[in-house]
Amino acid sequence: MAVLRVILGDQLSLQISSLRDADKLSDTILICEVEQEASYVKHHKKKLVFIFSAMRHFAQELQGAGYRVIYLQLDDAKPVQHFSDAVTRVAQQATFDEIVVTEPSEHRVLDEIGHWSDLLNLPVDIRPDTRFLASHSDFQTWSAGRKSLRMEYFYREMRKRYNILMEGDQPIGNQWNFDSDNRKAPNSTISIPDTFRREPDGITQEVCAMVERLFPTHMGAATPFHFAVTNEGARLALQQFIEERLTFFGDYQDAMLQDEAWMFHAHIGLYLNTGLLLPLECIAAAEQAYHRKQAPLNAVEGFIRQILGWREFVRGLYWQNMPGYERLNFFDAQRDLPDFYWTADTRMNCLRQSVQETIDNAYAHHIQRLMVLGNFALLAGILPAQVNDWFLSVYADAYEWVELPNVSGMALFADGGQLASKPYASGGGYINKMSNYCKGCSYSVTVKNGPTACPFNYLYWDFLDRNRNKLRGNPRVGMMYRVYDRMDADKQQAIRSDAEQFFKDLAIKDQTP
Repeated sequence: MAVLRVILGDQLSLQISSLRDADKLSDTILICEVEQEASYVKHHKKKLVFIFSAMRHFAQELQGAGYRVIYLQLDDAKPVQHFSDAVTRVAQQATFDEIVVTEPSEHRVLDEIGHWSDLLNLPVDIRPDTRFLASHSDFQTWSAGRKSLRMEYFYREMRKRYNILMEGDQPIGNQWNFDSDNRKAPNSTISIPDTFRREPDGITQEVCAMVERLFPTHMGAATPFHFAVTNEGARLALQQFIEERLTFFGDYQDAMLQDEAWMFHAHIGLYLNTGLLLPLECIAAAEQAYHRKQAPLNAVEGFIRQILGWREFVRGLYWQNMPGYERLNFFDAQRDLPDFYWTADTRMNCLRQSVQETIDNAYAHHIQRLMVLGNFALLAGILPAQVNDWFLSVYADAYEWVELPNVSGMALFADGGQLASKPYASGGGYINKMSNYCKGCSYSVTVKNGPTACPFNYLYWDFLDRNRNKLRGNPRVGMMYRVYDRMDADKQQAIRSDAEQFFKDLAIKDQTP
């Protein structure tokens, strides 16, 4: 029986379910670079280099292990437009009895694969993606009958199920979550280790040249490039994080410093999301560091919660709500995404820093994404579809299953509270507390109104004012409405006038050639 086994670009693991029971003598593995996947949003050049180089290295690894591999490159004489085109081309060149593929991570790709059987007149076995620690049915069982879905309770169940940081049936340290210990203000005198860097080999250099040639208008530059592109390299990146940055990860995981793009974060999301690392090996490495007294509990628990809790939770929420989740717009936000999200040309230093580091690295850490870039988009009422497309485009770790719930659910509250219990909105005070960005800003974070005031200060109150009808019943924001209602009429009018002038100036700037 000859089987065509299709491996997608974010399934680069020898443990992927589509390889289970593969026969090296009779089966063929297809891996393909697809034009539509590279361009349906304008992916950052470094993201494209990472994915295509990792795919080519994985194909090479499979060939070295004795598998028969067909690899279609984007710079072939006849590149394929869609996955279906690639499968059709290969199926016409040989006789296969079946197609096997691990379920894709994104709904639109699953929809395309759903037509393969009729298209090719072959049975198609779509297998579960067992790299994840909670199956679709696991999440559905957990969520059934709950009035609201909150990550914290899901996370506790996952800790128990996998016996992670547990002493019997109780959490180590007698509490499940040490998030309250993980909000230290930044310390500009602390020494921050560099991120993992690996020199690009010949394959990666070829991909860099191809990406610059085929995608000249996409964000960023292909070089310099330092990401790992193999399982071996990704494991070294994980090891470096455990040894050099995990100790302070917890304390400073929410902190931001001028010109310090990497801080104490792991920078392994891109490796997890393509299969170069597996969740349990990352969790085990951190847990072992705790038991060996190499890292404190607040750091280890915080890191594990991101993988075992948040990552699995947003994936479950994504599949439970698709299709349709991508169209949600609770606040009816309609403003276009400002040009500075692509250029970093803004006087607001926090936004300039976050966007410029995104341009340079295809990376920004979660607080930059949520409380600077996402917070501004929320306060400004930017169309969720445009915000989602931007986040999906510019980060090397971004795939719709993880990006969409984080942006629409967490950052924009576009789902009306399916993921978060309140909008994550703030004025300039939070950014000032958790960064040193405000010291280098053209605006003053201590000024609340007028042309020199930090725009976050009045945009925050303007956001609450505009959306009172939709938020006044939310108990977690009721106190802020009481504060706003105690302001005199002149103060409230100043807020509205400042916001109106800000948006007017922003529109003029975006229309200037």
